[in-house]
Amino acid sequence: MPKRLFLTNLLLAVLVMMLAACQSQTTPATPVVENTPTAAPAVATPTVAATAQEESATTGDANATESSGAAAGDGALTLRFVNGGAEARFLINEVLLGQDKTVVGVTSLVEGELTVDPGDLTSVQVGEIRIDARGFTTDDDRRTNRLRNDILRSTQDAYRYITFTPTSIEGLPASAAPGDSLNFQVTGDLKILDTIRSVTFAMNATAVDPTTVQGSGAATIRYADFGISIPRVPMVASVEDEVILEIDFTAQAGG
Repeated sequence: MPKRLFLTNLLLAVLVMMLAACQSQTTPATPVVENTPTAAPAVATPTVAATAQEESATTGDANATESSGAAAGDGALTLRFVNGGAEARFLINEVLLGQDKTVVGVTSLVEGELTVDPGDLTSVQVGEIRIDARGFTTDDDRRTNRLRNDILRSTQDAYRYITFTPTSIEGLPASAAPGDSLNFQVTGDLKILDTIRSVTFAMNATAVDPTTVQGSGAATIRYADFGISIPRVPMVASVEDEVILEIDFTAQAGG
């Protein structure tokens, strides 16, 4: 090959290699490198912030709901029988010395409470009513002693208390204003001695003011159904089988 042609080809080859090297160095990976770090924070940061805001909003809504629920229950009032403002009675008819007589036993040792929401009277809840049977007195000391020792046996600790545990309430309206007289029925478990039986009291109650309720109730039972026996004495010709139970009460908030 002529020397000039060889040098020409060699020069062309060197030029091609140099151009290839320049293209390889100047083909910029730089824009990719510059865009990558810039794009990552720009996308990630708003996403985290948005998530935090959404979680905060959700938590706020939940707290608002809970607060609303607590406020809704704030209208309920717990009313307790006023000390000395309640009385339980029993009435039973007998024939004494040839004459009709109604024997009445009375005690003011009565405890009880009820929870009332003035905005929804149908949700009223009545707690256990407890009567200290040792407190019963009659018009005759001998009769009272026999009542405590032999009939109700309240001198024994096991039989000291008569309890009434309400299980249902019927006949209450949804709402009432102070001064309204309400008639309704309360059914519950009455425990006397060792026996528990379902008994329904016919009740009447009046809201004296927003925090005070006065009421009364009555029911009729057969004393033999509760294992009660009444001793026979010569001067008493007969004793009726049924007993009327009555209760009067005044209940106040904070009472």
